Amino acid sequence: MNKVHFDPIGKLMGLRHKSHPWHGVDIGENAPEEVITFIEMVPTDTVKYEVHKETGYLILDRPQKYSSILPALYGFLPQTYCGRRIGEISANILDRPEIVGDGDPLDICVLTEKDISGGDILVRSIPIGGFRMIDGNQADDKIVAVLKGDAFYGDVKDISQLPNAVVDRLKHYFLTYKDMPGSKNLKTEVTHVYGKDEAIEIITHSMSDYKDYVNKLLFES
Repeated sequence: MNKVHFDPIGKLMGLRHKSHPWHGVDIGENAPEEVITFIEMVPTDTVKYEVHKETGYLILDRPQKYSSILPALYGFLPQTYCGRRIGEISANILDRPEIVGDGDPLDICVLTEKDISGGDILVRSIPIGGFRMIDGNQADDKIVAVLKGDAFYGDVKDISQLPNAVVDRLKHYFLTYKDMPGSKNLKTEVTHVYGKDEAIEIITHSMSDYKDYVNKLLFES
């Protein structure tokens, strides 16, 4: 059986308690090329779940009021953080100095041919690209990955190898899932679709942002 790698504190806490999926689970020894991913939602979910940052449990964020169908497994990368570095990447590329990181772990969607019935699970995934997404003035990148060993998507190495329909479906979901019909205040935009090399760069910077985030918390405490 394959083992999931935890940091030392996570190992000790895991003897008595469930590890926090953001802080207690390691992103994986082969990161950023292969990453452990925490899945919050699957395509059949009719409500939006997200991890409660204080406890690590899944919390029901809101019902899906409209027919936006999640086109992939969706979650985040443990021990990542969209902070100064992630914000600066989008700010510099777009020449928009007001952009900052959104203060959350790095989001990821994982493509697979398999029907997975529920979230709150860990999977191994291979990043192949991503979307440069801006929500208001916040960088909210979405990494795109494939499930490791997947029979259909497992050989895809870069997002450019995906059918256009798959990429368009993902992009449409992220552009519309927060918007209400008739709303004129659309804040979300996808400015770029990028390939594997840039996805690896984004993940690496988010891992560094996480270290800064934790060090700041420890210092302030």
